[in-house]
Amino acid sequence: MGIWERVSTMFRSNINDLISKAENPEKMLNQLIIDMKSQLAKAKQQVASAIADEKKLQADAEALRKQAEDWERRAMLAVQEGRDDLAKQALTRYNESLQGAQQLHETWVKHRAETENLKASLRQLNDRIEEAKRKKNILIARAKRAEAQQRIQETMSGMSDKGAFESFERMAEKIESQERKAIAAAELQEEFQGDSLQRQFEALEYKGSADQALLELKRKMGMLPAGSASETRQLGAGGAAASDDVHEAELLEDGGETKP
Repeated sequence: MGIWERVSTMFRSNINDLISKAENPEKMLNQLIIDMKSQLAKAKQQVASAIADEKKLQADAEALRKQAEDWERRAMLAVQEGRDDLAKQALTRYNESLQGAQQLHETWVKHRAETENLKASLRQLNDRIEEAKRKKNILIARAKRAEAQQRIQETMSGMSDKGAFESFERMAEKIESQERKAIAAAELQEEFQGDSLQRQFEALEYKGSADQALLELKRKMGMLPAGSASETRQLGAGGAAASDDVHEAELLEDGGETKP
């Protein structure tokens, strides 16, 4: 398993553990950002170690290449001095160094490619963390809105219980029934108590008073001749006399004559 795979596996494990235990979305998101930064720091250290290894391979390959060049130069010197035996030994060392340098160079090329991939993944991880930081506030706002909506739904569900409203309506009907009974009892009491004869005369007197008031209004408007005070009192004495005067007033108004 490579360095990046180990970092990714550890990162996913931590996130899944946090999500499964999440109670406060804001706290969880802040903790996720902290964990992301922590994993990023660890990844940077491991990528830095890989880069260091790459540099070491490159330096070793370059050192062996230089060593091979040195043995080749020594072989030439031995040939110039007529020491073929030393030239052969120098060439043997030259070949060994050259092969070692080539192998290290190939290893360094592969390691450099892996290191570049690690650096690209590291940049990608850093970009994702920055994006997560930007989205954190939006996610927190959405979580709070969802929580508020849930509370509203719970409240509305509680209000959907019609028991309390039905009890209120029954109580209102009961009060209205008691009010109707009280009004009926008052009417019965008024009907069967007091002097009914007196109430009948009071009704007649009220009618006489109304007829008298009508005559007075017509006289005030000039529609009837002014009468004496005794006539006015006589009009108010009884309903029958008032009725005759009303008839007489109507005849006068029409221009007719009355009989004595």
